[in-house]
Amino acid sequence: MKTRALAVLFLVALAFAQPQPRYLDKETFFQMETITAPDISPDGSQIVFTRGWTDTAHDQSAANLWLVGSDGARPRELTQGAWRDSAPAWSPDGKRIAFLSTRSGNPQIHVMWADTREVSQLTHLDYTPSNLRWSPDSKRIAFNMTLPDETPILPVKLPKTPKGAQLAKPAVIVDTLVWGRDGVGPVANGYTHVFTVDSTIGGTPRQITQGNYNHSAAEWSADGRTILVSAIRKPDAEYLKGDSEVYAIDVQSLAVRQLTTRKGPDANPLPSPDGKWIAYTGYDEQGLTNTISSLYLMNSAGEQKRLWIDKLPSSPGAIHWAADASGVYYSMQEQGVENLYFASLKMDYGDKPRPVTTGTQVLTGVSLSRNGRFAAVRSSMQEPGSLVAFEANRPGDMKKLVDVNEDVLAGVKLGDVEELRFSAPDGLKVQGWLIKPAAFDASKKYPMVLYIHGGPWSMYTVGFSWDFQNFAASGYGVLFVNPRGSTGYGQEFVNGIQHSYPGKDYDDLMAGVDAALAKGWVDKDNLFVCGGSGGGVLTAWIVGHTQRFRAAVSMRPVIDWGSFVGNTDGQNWYDQFTKYPWEDPVQYAERSPLHYVANVTTPTMVMTGESDLRTPITQSEEFYRALKILKKETLLVRMPEEFHGWRRPSHRILQQLYLMAWFEKWRTPQTAARSGN
Repeated sequence: MKTRALAVLFLVALAFAQPQPRYLDKETFFQMETITAPDISPDGSQIVFTRGWTDTAHDQSAANLWLVGSDGARPRELTQGAWRDSAPAWSPDGKRIAFLSTRSGNPQIHVMWADTREVSQLTHLDYTPSNLRWSPDSKRIAFNMTLPDETPILPVKLPKTPKGAQLAKPAVIVDTLVWGRDGVGPVANGYTHVFTVDSTIGGTPRQITQGNYNHSAAEWSADGRTILVSAIRKPDAEYLKGDSEVYAIDVQSLAVRQLTTRKGPDANPLPSPDGKWIAYTGYDEQGLTNTISSLYLMNSAGEQKRLWIDKLPSSPGAIHWAADASGVYYSMQEQGVENLYFASLKMDYGDKPRPVTTGTQVLTGVSLSRNGRFAAVRSSMQEPGSLVAFEANRPGDMKKLVDVNEDVLAGVKLGDVEELRFSAPDGLKVQGWLIKPAAFDASKKYPMVLYIHGGPWSMYTVGFSWDFQNFAASGYGVLFVNPRGSTGYGQEFVNGIQHSYPGKDYDDLMAGVDAALAKGWVDKDNLFVCGGSGGGVLTAWIVGHTQRFRAAVSMRPVIDWGSFVGNTDGQNWYDQFTKYPWEDPVQYAERSPLHYVANVTTPTMVMTGESDLRTPITQSEEFYRALKILKKETLLVRMPEEFHGWRRPSHRILQQLYLMAWFEKWRTPQTAARSGN
């Protein structure tokens, strides 16, 4: 008897001696860091990147520059301070690094000598510069900047006032289609131009583009004599939906040559290293709300144009010419992953590009050196973004160089992820993923959150999500799906919501919930749903069309399409309907969640930013008041001084905490969720 008792005590003691698993609780949020914008040196020996962190004392995101050898040797800090250093770019001669920094207040252009870390501030601009591009000889830097149009619209003159009178701010007069931009606020009339500045002594920038037009980032020709841009340099440009062309501008004379003419956007021109070719993206205008771009090619004179690659699952990005001008590398999202591809200059139309990297991963921020070495940020379901490097001819030997979250995640148990493939009621094949609770026990039932992405023309990837894993740490399953309308599956899949959003994407999401329930461990009586922006639209739509969810949170939604299309920070949403709302208000009402608010029985919280210009707060307020008038269970959460996406770290974690608190409030107690927040 004593022996058995001793054995039991020994086992209990052994159990307590084992290290207890840790979970991704709320305390880890401020500890997480980011790696972005890697740029590999021209000789492929070093990589500069931006390391982001949370300045909790000032409740803001900060970032500094770091440098590491492409073999992972000597990671070291280049800049220090609670400001934002960003967009690092090596000079072609490999001696200096240009970057933007807020260290003096507003973002300004700085240059650092790589060998001594000496820094020069090149600009003292009144307006924010962006899109830094070195000239081939490393003597100049091109950049974009928006200048206000100070032409009087309706001039008036006040009567005389006393000297020193403290007058109110003057009226703002608008005569353009757009008067505000989310993330910025109200904007004055103005146009984005290209400038150049001396890369050594700085000084007054020289304006390269002229006229009342907006211009894209500049790309230098191989000889440095020409700058390529994309722009709509046409009358009534603001009414021409994306009908941009590629232009070549002589840097000396500022003479402009138009290289493309077709109906539809021509963008992202990139000249080849030998000066013979220009790669660019675009498509023929088809009247669609969202169109996947193709890759095109023309010679430097704008002739011999040809469609190079089309019928892609999503638009190509991060385009880089091979050093020998044999073709281009580009990034592309497809079915939840993002990898690198190569298109040979010798490809005939119909040939398929060659995958360079493969695998269940997301590669972003791809940078290429002259000797064929790549740097990128890699992420996966259980790996926050890490800096990696690999050779073009040996991509399978990808090496992790820097992981800034390894310390935070050491010993942390994350939720396992399972891919789901299922069919919608009409037979459409849909992809999604289901994250299990971190402390999963197959004998138990767990609550589940359906988390819907925004856009709606975007794609959930297999990249790491702190929010999802925090739900898993708290005992929730998380389902995320790419319903029709998502990118990454081709144009036909995107067209699934053309003129019908929300619509059958709702069916896709419900089929995803059914597929998750079929796994056997999800509690059908404790289903929750949330989403932001486009996900907020669908959440509000869902609660008006089904009662299967215990609680819901609609964040930054569109509730009434008829009012939204005239209040958002752009005019293109009219294209999602066949007529204007004053011509056919019924079709707007039929797609508006407000039209179905009387059907809602699900406790529904609404969350929004008070300064949101994308889906203005009036949309959320209208939904909340309708729910309240009908005496539905609801709350309105307003984030002060926030646009469409939260800027303040405390607001970003508050979003997660309010989501969790609302779901916990309405969850039945029988399931196995644990409180991790």
